[in-house]
Amino acid sequence: MSNLRLGVLDQSPVPAGSTATDAFANTVDLAQNCERLGYHRYWVSEHHNSDGLAGAAPELLVGRIAAATESIKVGSGGVMLSHYSPYKVAESFLTLNAMFPGRIELGVGRAPGSDPITMYALAASDTLRPVEQYPSMVRELLGFLDGDLPADSPFRGRVRALPTSVGEPPPVWLLSSSPDSASFAAHFGLPLAWAHFFSPANGPEIVEAYKQQYRPSERFPEPIVAIAAGVICGDTEEAAAEAASSVQLWRARGLAGPIPSLDDVKNAAPNPLAVQSANGNGRKPMAIGTGDQVMSDLEKLGDEHGTDDIFVVTITWDHATRVRSYELVAQAAGQVPLAAAG
Repeated sequence: MSNLRLGVLDQSPVPAGSTATDAFANTVDLAQNCERLGYHRYWVSEHHNSDGLAGAAPELLVGRIAAATESIKVGSGGVMLSHYSPYKVAESFLTLNAMFPGRIELGVGRAPGSDPITMYALAASDTLRPVEQYPSMVRELLGFLDGDLPADSPFRGRVRALPTSVGEPPPVWLLSSSPDSASFAAHFGLPLAWAHFFSPANGPEIVEAYKQQYRPSERFPEPIVAIAAGVICGDTEEAAAEAASSVQLWRARGLAGPIPSLDDVKNAAPNPLAVQSANGNGRKPMAIGTGDQVMSDLEKLGDEHGTDDIFVVTITWDHATRVRSYELVAQAAGQVPLAAAG
């Protein structure tokens, strides 16, 4: 049995020939299956102005998934805090925490989650917040969640984030694909979720620097790291490679449009970027193969980053294939017997 503790990062992909309504139904179905399969947590992402990814409002999806499941932790991976008021984010997740006590997690990031024009559309004014404001926004968010705003805050003693009556607030994780965000996590004493599937370069070094710079906080006295890894798992190597071909073509197209069908892949002109990705040499490599092959890759990735906590990120055109991929990973990890995974 693997020592890895597996979670899910779901980007709510929209397969060609389907709708966002279908994508959200698939997300709920996958969450229910992954809870049955023993996955520890289920996070949903935030993307905008995309035909291929439906999850524009993670706080709404978190509530829908938590209501459809029983015990799995549900969170955001993440809310792009730079677009929003920390007060509003705090109240949204305190509300979720009141509805589903002890099950809600709040991952926040500073990436745009879209293109520059969409960033302006998301902004509360015609002026974008400079990236330098992000640490102060994290500080304010933590203050609202904990009911202990910084002494220099104009809201201290005057504004409370509600509701305030339900236990501990949801834990905050910082998402990172760069050294800066990892250093912010270390500074605030917060868990770090490293986006290996998005930015594999220098991950072990950046994670190690986070651990070395970590400033213990009351809630998290020790550094905590989780790695989000791209995975496509099949019953055979050939099945895994075929399933992966859709997302590889989508990436080669610059993430334009919905997730291509297998027929689209077969009819597409040969693309060297897709071939490069299939060989594991692309900018965003994936673990592709059978359960044992994928588990070997994930355990190596965990060892390189010094963590047993792995988010599995899987995008395929066919929903049943995606569910099967998560089943095979759970089976290889020893979370579920072979007979129960079919």
